[in-house]
Amino acid sequence: MTTADTSSERELGQDAKIHDLGSGCYAISAEGCPNTGVIVGERGLLVIDAQPTEELGEVFLKKIREISDKPIKVLLLTHFHGDSTAGAAVFEAGEVIASDLSKRMMETRGLDDREVLKARYPDFYPAGHALPALAMPTMTIASSMSIDLGGREVRLMHLGRGHTMGDLVVWVSDSSVLYAGGLVQSNTAPYCGDAHLADWPRALDRIMAFRPSALVPGNGRPEIGSAAVATAIETTRDYVVTLRDAAAACAESKLGLHDTFQSLNDALQPRFGSALLFDAHLPFNVARAYDEAQGLDQPQIWTRERCDDLEDALTRTSPVSQKTEPAVAEDEPVAVDEIVADDSGANVEQDTDETAEAHSEASNELVTDSDFAASLLGGGEEAAADDELLLEEETDQDEQVLEKAGA
Repeated sequence: MTTADTSSERELGQDAKIHDLGSGCYAISAEGCPNTGVIVGERGLLVIDAQPTEELGEVFLKKIREISDKPIKVLLLTHFHGDSTAGAAVFEAGEVIASDLSKRMMETRGLDDREVLKARYPDFYPAGHALPALAMPTMTIASSMSIDLGGREVRLMHLGRGHTMGDLVVWVSDSSVLYAGGLVQSNTAPYCGDAHLADWPRALDRIMAFRPSALVPGNGRPEIGSAAVATAIETTRDYVVTLRDAAAACAESKLGLHDTFQSLNDALQPRFGSALLFDAHLPFNVARAYDEAQGLDQPQIWTRERCDDLEDALTRTSPVSQKTEPAVAEDEPVAVDEIVADDSGANVEQDTDETAEAHSEASNELVTDSDFAASLLGGGEEAAADDELLLEEETDQDEQVLEKAGA
């Protein structure tokens, strides 16, 4: 969740700009709006993230049509926040893809998340503005998926918890471009209200292992060149680690939330105070860091009541109310065809051992699961297997937490 707190909707998006990253990869950015990515293949387009409203979605769709008139075969939602999903309907994508965990979060937190967005950002949702229906994925993935857009492979991956529980990134191997979603920010303070701060740096390590030549962050300018990419990743890491460690020190000193907020502001302000949305995000980031330092692994649900209580707590040291995760019904098995396609469409393959091997034979540049994990750790096949197992265990544990939350 990273959105503007100034300007009117009429103004938002009017400065939308196309960034050509080379080899059919693009980013569209506008002040105060999340970034939208576009990848062009022979059969169609893959679009990454959908904007906070259908009106802004239309603005960005017009920019997409300046790039290509090919059909949008896939809309990829990198995480569950409404500012990246609410405009999904206008893109009329053949498939809307998210992670299994993001779908769960949409089901259990989506309505509250939209109400909080409307309350916090009235410029996006002025009085009388009806919120769009929840944008639910038509397909979900547990860990990774390869998409054949025609003439190029695109890899969707869950690299572990960070900005949210279910973040996905997009890797385009033939152009070395990585779309990082909310895991990386550029000149913008990260939003950590639904974060897993202890795990986030590990996800950033995994992003760095790809050595991207260009990176599209969730917000801010796309970074081109290995040095600029590394700076954006390391700046995001420094913010997250400073927030996490300062909160842990406050917890050890048994400080309350009000004093913790003052301490974390003092720790972050010198280096990050000039970043966009620093002040807007800080209360929510401190609240999550405070909870995690107290041992609360799963972020609490943000409701309008909780936002009001947080403001009270920071000004009057009042207690912050909690809303626990509602019961989540056991999932029906996700029905995903091995290949979702039409004669003219993009092939979307759910990776199995067999398909991963086939991809590897078809393209030396495609990063297979084992090659990917080995590149992260630099420790050979044994280390690669350990890292894959760690990711599987993290995902399994998150699924179990969501299933048991209402029990």
